[in-house]
Amino acid sequence: MTRGRPDGGAEGQREFDPLSGLDGGAGKARTASMRRRRGGAWLVRIVLTLAITGACLAYIFWQLNIGRTADILVHSDLGWFAGALIVMLVGVPPMAFRWQKLLEARGIRERLAWLVRAYLVSYTAGQVLPTAIGGDASRIYESSRRHPGRLGDLTAIVLLERALGGVATLALAAVGFALAIGRYDVGAYVWIEGAFVVGTVVLGVVFFSHSARGFLRRFVPLLRRLRLERPLRALYQGVHPFRGHVRLMVWISLLTLAVQAVRVLAIWMAGRSVGLHLSPRPYYVMGPLLFLVILVPFTINGLAVREAFFVSFLTQLGIDKEPALATGFLFFVVTVALAVPGAVILAVENLRGVTKPRAPELR
Repeated sequence: MTRGRPDGGAEGQREFDPLSGLDGGAGKARTASMRRRRGGAWLVRIVLTLAITGACLAYIFWQLNIGRTADILVHSDLGWFAGALIVMLVGVPPMAFRWQKLLEARGIRERLAWLVRAYLVSYTAGQVLPTAIGGDASRIYESSRRHPGRLGDLTAIVLLERALGGVATLALAAVGFALAIGRYDVGAYVWIEGAFVVGTVVLGVVFFSHSARGFLRRFVPLLRRLRLERPLRALYQGVHPFRGHVRLMVWISLLTLAVQAVRVLAIWMAGRSVGLHLSPRPYYVMGPLLFLVILVPFTINGLAVREAFFVSFLTQLGIDKEPALATGFLFFVVTVALAVPGAVILAVENLRGVTKPRAPELR
């Protein structure tokens, strides 16, 4: 199970097993206790998510004229809306191709058509699970069924994709800020971007630097007590080997940057659909930050947080609150519509009795 993984011998696995040294009865009791605590934590998380979602929605309803917002949405231009949806769909095959190449770098072969299908299904999962993180979990789950024994690598690759997307988004945001200098008053968002930049640099050093290993060992006892060591070790062992694929990482980062740049136009089209006649330039400031903000699962599917972000940003550009809210809500509708193909795929597979497609042979 540990072949091909650095520091992954059987001895290392035993060293970090939280149940090692316990007899059968004690191990079962501790496992049952862990499950109860996890269940309680999950319940608390659901309650908090619902509470935050409700509070954000209540604030929006209190501050804005919902009737006017609804009128703007009813009279939106469906042509621009369709354009936004097409732009989002066009970005799926390149991202599936990126995923395929990262899998191949770890010796995992998969068909591009299935990866496109998995991406579309992940958009459906993201509507009922926490934002983009739910979609990632869906891709990890489905791919792990097709490639048993590679869960650590598959998880690391999906999270590496997410990290590359974050880096590309930050690069795009930097370009947007450069374009906005002297034209738009968006200085407050520089600090948000700066925080993401610092976090990205730190994570890059942690995962790809050999010299960081000694520093990371200091946190092993703490992570062991928090029961986070084993999953984080598996994640590290899955991501770290990519430091030897410099050329692959460079061109995949450029591909990700291009996809993110095109997808920002979907936000601009959503604004045009509700009658905002801004150029794409300010959206290249707002869009990357929006992509980063909605990754954090504060609310159900990013609901209310996304709309509040649109209102906060666009009102600084002289846009009224109601059109700003309508733009955010319409972009939310675009993401919901993006989930329809995946829902259709799942429905057809269930009708045909497809349960576990045969995976290609690992090489």
